[in-house]
Amino acid sequence: MGYREDVKMIKALADENRLAVLESLQNGEKCACVLLEELNITQPTLSHHMKILCDSGLVEYRKDGKWMHYSISKEGSEKMDEMLCKYISVPTVESSICKSCE
Repeated sequence: MGYREDVKMIKALADENRLAVLESLQNGEKCACVLLEELNITQPTLSHHMKILCDSGLVEYRKDGKWMHYSISKEGSEKMDEMLCKYISVPTVESSICKSCE
């Protein structure tokens, strides 16, 4: 993944409502009507946040009648794990020694 895709995923996490959605989806797929009730937000607000989460690849959806059902994307979750390791993994002692300072 490139920086642009990484930023899209990071921005998707940078909101309290979206974090609450992801936490709620940890228990499995949920209908939008359930998320609306749990989060106590309006339908347009939920739609806005779900679009961002789906566009980032962290959440996937399926339509059932007039309702959308959302779940955490296994692929998106794996990409997020890889991305975090790329930027914030702890270096080994050998790799943290500056060769110029020796």
